[in-house]
Amino acid sequence: MDQRSGEAVLRERLQTGFLGIIAFALLLFMLVQARFLLISLAIAIILFSLTSDAIFAISSRLKVPNWLATTLALIGIALGLLWVSTTIVAQVNEVVVTAIAYAEQAQAALPGLTEGLGPEAQERVLTALSNFNITGWIRSLAGQASGVLSGSVLVILFVGFMFAEQVWFPSKMERLTNDPVKALQVRRIISSIMHRVNRYLVVKTAVSGVTAIAVWLIFHLAGLELAAAVALLTFVLNFIPSVGSIIATAIAVVLVFVLSGDTTLTLLVGTACSLVQFIIGNVLDPMLLGQTLRLSSFGIILSLAFWGAVWGIPGMFLAVPIMVALMIVCAHIPWLRPVAVLLSREGLPDDGSSDNSEAPPSIAA
Repeated sequence: MDQRSGEAVLRERLQTGFLGIIAFALLLFMLVQARFLLISLAIAIILFSLTSDAIFAISSRLKVPNWLATTLALIGIALGLLWVSTTIVAQVNEVVVTAIAYAEQAQAALPGLTEGLGPEAQERVLTALSNFNITGWIRSLAGQASGVLSGSVLVILFVGFMFAEQVWFPSKMERLTNDPVKALQVRRIISSIMHRVNRYLVVKTAVSGVTAIAVWLIFHLAGLELAAAVALLTFVLNFIPSVGSIIATAIAVVLVFVLSGDTTLTLLVGTACSLVQFIIGNVLDPMLLGQTLRLSSFGIILSLAFWGAVWGIPGMFLAVPIMVALMIVCAHIPWLRPVAVLLSREGLPDDGSSDNSEAPPSIAA
């Protein structure tokens, strides 16, 4: 009997494991197939979260009616998203046109840049670069950037409907849980996630803005074109932790060489951009963020790799907010707490309970 019961338990565990693998595969399939819709929804949730805090602060401190603050916020989001979308498309197109125009000049200067590597290494580098279709890659990048406009329209619609449903959210939570105490706990968890992500995004925006201004000054003082485009690209890529600054610096160095063909100028500008990224990334960024995230560095890299593989570049931008939400949720569920421990930096997961004192009443009250 003991052997049969042991076999039954083993069979049940194997069935559970196979069902878990199938469910995970289906989830990945849905994430990939609905990536455009889900990415737009995630961005809309972040914008709704940021705007809700702003509306709550304005209506409570300036005594502005909530409906007026919400209407102005929606108009601001719509105009801001459309302006950002058109600016990104315009700057990417400018980079494409300029890079293609200077492609032959850069190719002619490549032998001089790789001369110090030796004949064999030089030949291998030149062969690899010649096989890389830089023009085709740049044109595909421009095609992807044009999709930002359609995504912006979808995000605006999502945010508008979220504001319309906001007033009914507390009652829906109570009816879903059938317990006012549990409903209040769920709203506080959501509120803590919103506050933590909002704080991270505000600080990251300020730090990325300072970095972009410094890079613009470097390009401007060097007398190079595309200073505004490189600064905008640096600002956007700095939202990707760890690897974003490296990618931004590498792109800036390549563009300097493409635009000038001067090895000395390329090294000088590359060194200056690297110093700016190093100082801001290792001094200013940690000082301002402090204990805001308390996430594992290895966990951040894994999150970047996973969401980058599933959703591409937009997934890398959303990796940290998703990881913050996952850690806070898992910290409140006993059987998922080990996941929160692994995601935290010191093994002490933050459940976000300290973030609920200033929560908007529609979410946490």
